Formats: sequence, C-alpha cells, structure tokens
Amino acid sequence: METVELGQVSAAAAEVYEEFFVPALFAQFAGPVADAAALGAGQAALDVACGTGVLARELRRRSGAEGRVVGLDRNAGMLAVARRSAPGIDWREGMAERLPFADGSFDAAVSQFGLMFFEDRRAALAEMWRVVRPGGRLAVAVWDAAERSPGYARMIELVERLFDAKVAAALKAPFVLGDEGVLAAELAAAGIPGARIETVAGVARFPSIDDWMLTDVKGWTLADLVDDAGFARLQEAARRELGAFTAGDGRVSFAMPAHLAVAGKPAA
Repeated sequence: METVELGQVSAAAAEVYEEFFVPALFAQFAGPVADAAALGAGQAALDVACGTGVLARELRRRSGAEGRVVGLDRNAGMLAVARRSAPGIDWREGMAERLPFADGSFDAAVSQFGLMFFEDRRAALAEMWRVVRPGGRLAVAVWDAAERSPGYARMIELVERLFDAKVAAALKAPFVLGDEGVLAAELAAAGIPGARIETVAGVARFPSIDDWMLTDVKGWTLADLVDDAGFARLQEAARRELGAFTAGDGRVSFAMPAHLAVAGKPAA
C-alpha cells in the first residue's frame, strides 16, 4: 500500500491533527466508542491506531487509576504528541497486524478511524480479537461512505479537478469501508462472530473554510502531496465553491456519520 493509503503523517502534521482534526471530527466519537467497549473501572483496554490519543484518554478516564490503557500506533509523530498530552497512558509504537501482547490481555480492544489504513485489515482485526479476554469486547469505528458526508464529497470533487489521482486517493482513503457490507465481510473473514454494526451520527465542524483546508492538508497525508502553491489554489477554490457548508459567521458544518462495529467475546 502507498503511504497515503496507510494514513502516515509527519511530526508537524501530527501537531495540526491534534489541534484541529481532533476537535473538528474525532473527539465527538470517543464517548460512543468507549460506551460500546463497556470498559469499567480497574479494567484494561487497548486502543489500536490510537493517533494522538483522544480515545485512549477517554478510556483512561473510565478505567481510573487502577485500570490500564495502552495506545498503539505505527506513527512516531502521533505518539510523540500523545505522550505529551497523557503521560499516564502506556504508549507503544507497533503494527496492528502483529500486536505484541498475549492472548486475552485486555478487557476491551478498540480502534477509532484506523482500520481503513491497515496493511492487512483482516489480520489486524483477528489480532485485536485475540488479545480480548473471554467476556470482553471489541469496538471499531470507521467513516460512513463519502457521499453521506456532503462536505467531503464536494471536497473530493474539487481536489480531483485541481490535482492528480494520488492526491484525490489520499482524500478518498478514509471512506473505503463506508459500505456496511464490506465492513461486515472484513469482520467475518477475521473470525469475529456476531458483530453488529450501527451508524452513528456525527458533524464535522471547522471555524472557517480556510481552517478546514488547513486541517485536511497540513494535518494529514496531503501535507506531503500538496505544495504551498497548490495549497493556495485549493484555498481560493474552496472559498469560492464550498460556501454552501458555511453559516453566516463563516463557521463550517456538515454531516459526518460513522459506522461502529461491536462484538463481545463469549465468556469461557
């Protein structure tokens, strides 16, 4: 897989990701995913593809001082930001397809908006399932299809017109598991029985169109694909063509739903 398909970002992009992407998109889903994991006080959880740690921090809040939360990511830049924000969490660099933990190590294994970027999704899911103890739970969130997120559907069209196929592919990559049937097939192939999938409503919110473009380009894989001149072209075109998603004060909002897959491992 290409680097853009794997969702890898630079250290500078990780800083932008935490400052802008987390409040705009990801923070709102940490609660629902943690609810689905049903983590209790004193329990242990693993957050796979933890990024800068918004979900891991929520899990830590719920597990309390006696609990244990591990955040694992392959991206060192993301983990550097995560460590600064929550030094009490065990942050690990590693691959989802080869989790360095024994069978049944955790009461819950979760992943929020990471599965789309794994090199081998089925192997990663099987690994997550392996490290869940009997009676524990798996919870995985992915984005719904791009056409059900109107702001990104229009932005993809804009990027396809302004840049090449590689840049467009990077923007499309987060939505590749938007078809519930495809997600269900991946779970079944990974040997996870009885998983249920629900669609959770969400809203993307940015202070302005310029902030939206800054976040998506400078806080993601596009940072390595779009130079300063291209970014200026994108901002200008976005101001002209994406105004339908702004309110009177210039703030941007549009629907951003996600699919949440949940499975419970039978008790021994």
